[in-house]
Amino acid sequence: MRRPPHPKTGERFLKGPIPLNWLEAAARLPGRSMHAGIALWYAAGLARSRTIPLSNISGVRFSLDRNAKYRALAWLEDARLIAVERNPGRAPIVTILEAP
Repeated sequence: MRRPPHPKTGERFLKGPIPLNWLEAAARLPGRSMHAGIALWYAAGLARSRTIPLSNISGVRFSLDRNAKYRALAWLEDARLIAVERNPGRAPIVTILEAP
């Protein structure tokens, strides 16, 4: 049996472990909630923190325009998968929570 491929030097990857029950809960939500969830876990891996800002630029990599990002964050927040601190004119500060 072959092992999964290892990322090459300089290649981007998701840092885990990512709880499967969190991903399953995000996958059940509408719209681009799963895209936003993966973007959040990616940013959290880079920052080595579960609290990160999610800018519009960082969302583009995961097919999230500004409006889709805000809708997805609202759905993830309603599902109690994240907590969001919003300030006018600033990127939302998101904290990834344990899946309920």
